[in-house]
Amino acid sequence: MTRDPGLRSDAFLGGQLTLLQPIQGYRAGMDAVLLAAACPAKAGESVLDVGCGVGTAALCLGTRVPGLRLCGVERQTEIAEIARRNGTACAQDFTVFAADITRPPDALKAESFNHAIMNPPYFRRSASSRSDLAPREAAMGEDTALPDLIRAAARRLQPGGSLTIIHRAERVPDILGALDALRFGATALRPLLPREGKPARLVLLQSRKGRRAAFRLLAPLVIHAAPQHARDGEDYTDTLRAILRDGAPLHLE
Repeated sequence: MTRDPGLRSDAFLGGQLTLLQPIQGYRAGMDAVLLAAACPAKAGESVLDVGCGVGTAALCLGTRVPGLRLCGVERQTEIAEIARRNGTACAQDFTVFAADITRPPDALKAESFNHAIMNPPYFRRSASSRSDLAPREAAMGEDTALPDLIRAAARRLQPGGSLTIIHRAERVPDILGALDALRFGATALRPLLPREGKPARLVLLQSRKGRRAAFRLLAPLVIHAAPQHARDGEDYTDTLRAILRDGAPLHLE
C-alpha cells in the first residue's frame, strides 16, 4: 500500500482491509477490531470514533457495515492525517478532526451521531510508566480523565444513541459511574477472557443515552481456545476467528 518511511501496511479482517500504521509506537490490533464488531450501527447511520488513531475501529466497522457516515477525532495531528489517508484509500465516508474531543472545533460541535465508539488510553500516566516513544505514550497514557472523555462523547450522541467502549476490567467502576451521572442506561457488559478459566483483563461495555433499562452482565467471550500458550501461531476460538478474520458482528444488545 505504501513505501512511506516510518509507516507500514497492516491487514485486518482477513485481508478485507489494509491500513497504514506507524512502524514505531502504538499500533492498533485486536482491541480495535472487537470494538468495531460490537457497535450496533446500521447502514445510513452515523458513528463517531473518539480517539480514532489511524482509523482502525471506524474503518473495520465501515467494512462490515457499508453505507455508514463515519467520523473520527484524534488529537495527534500526524496520526489524524494517517487516518484520513486510510479512509481515502478504503473509499469510505470518513471525516477526521485533528482535535481534542473535550475541546471540539465548531464543525464537530455542530454534529450529532447515532453511535460513538471508544478505545481510550488504558493506563493512568506516571513518571515510571512513560514510554520513550511520544506517539505510543499519547495513545496508551491517560491524559484526560476517563469520565471527562465519556462526557465529551456523550455530548455528541443523539438521544437513545449507543456508546461502546473497550477498556481494562479494573476501570469498569469508573465507566459505570460516569454513565450513571450522564443518565445512560440499558448498559451491557461482556468480559473478555484471555483463556477459559482466566480472569478478564478487558471488557466491552455498551450503553444508551437516556435509556432506563436494567444493567446486564453478559456471558464472557473467550479469546484463545487452548488452556495455555503451547506454541506459536493462532489458537483463537471459533467466535474470535469469525470476528477477526470474517468481520462477524459481536452483539451486546
